[in-house]
Amino acid sequence: MKKGGKILFFFGIILFIIASFYFDNILIKDISYLRNSIVDNFFLIITLVSSEVIIFFVLSALFLWREHKRKWIFPLWASLGLSVIISFILKVAVHRPRPFQLGLVQLLPSLQEASFSSWNFSFPSFQTMLVFSAIPILFAQFPKLKKFWIAFAVLVAFSRLYFGVHFVSDVLSGGVIGYLIGLIVVQIEKKTNIGKKIYEKIFRK
Repeated sequence: MKKGGKILFFFGIILFIIASFYFDNILIKDISYLRNSIVDNFFLIITLVSSEVIIFFVLSALFLWREHKRKWIFPLWASLGLSVIISFILKVAVHRPRPFQLGLVQLLPSLQEASFSSWNFSFPSFQTMLVFSAIPILFAQFPKLKKFWIAFAVLVAFSRLYFGVHFVSDVLSGGVIGYLIGLIVVQIEKKTNIGKKIYEKIFRK
């Protein structure tokens, strides 16, 4: 895609996200009608495996497993870490209640015990931002996993809507911001090799 096309595509996504704010309440209610016990259990599993701890250790193990990929472990950690920090800052700054907190949908009993106190705001979706931030790095180093990770990222994003813990605009914004974080980290690494230099300095490679 040419530079002009990329710019138009980017602005198209931004406009789509802005438009989604106007339909958030309707969409989140419509999505809640899809609930049933089988789908509930499926997305509960997706929620479990998409926790930040599991994502961190699984992706770290993947890069450490292949020796020639280990130089990318620090860019990976930078991408995930920036997602955590930026997500927290935006949540506190925007201060947007979650759909179930506004009474738009009911929270499943199995999620009643989940703690939302430290992340008690809806915008943006942290889980979505986290999984999407890894996409550019995985594309660059593990292209065979591209389709799998995209499918997983989409399921994670939809699970947040399905359970009524985020609005559509939260998820779309989280995905875009996360992807941009990963993309910027990849570009910096390709230009500076800073992650490789840190790895070689620490492990004397």
